[in-house]
Amino acid sequence: MSECLFCQIVDGTIPAEIVTRNERAIAFRDIDPKAPTHVLVIPTEHHRDLTALAAADSSQVADVLALAVEVAELEKLESGYRVVFNTGADGGQTVFHVHAHVMGGRRLIWPPG
Repeated sequence: MSECLFCQIVDGTIPAEIVTRNERAIAFRDIDPKAPTHVLVIPTEHHRDLTALAAADSSQVADVLALAVEVAELEKLESGYRVVFNTGADGGQTVFHVHAHVMGGRRLIWPPG
């Protein structure tokens, strides 16, 4: 999907600060961070949201989550972190390529809002 912002990051058309990657997912810093550490983890294949990804390939969900854990380790978030998938407009999703937010580096409040 050439018009998808995150697909363009995957193919290198749009630059991003890459944190790490595996065969099926890539992690990069959010350009509008909401915590001292705020990294997005996306599958390299386009799927609109978490529901679509889980329906298409649940093993890729595991790859995304494994990379999210790796990000937390690389970023030294030993005291805690949050992994969030916003799904759908009412869930707060603004880019419709499934992505996990890995946030930490400060105490995170609950409920988030």
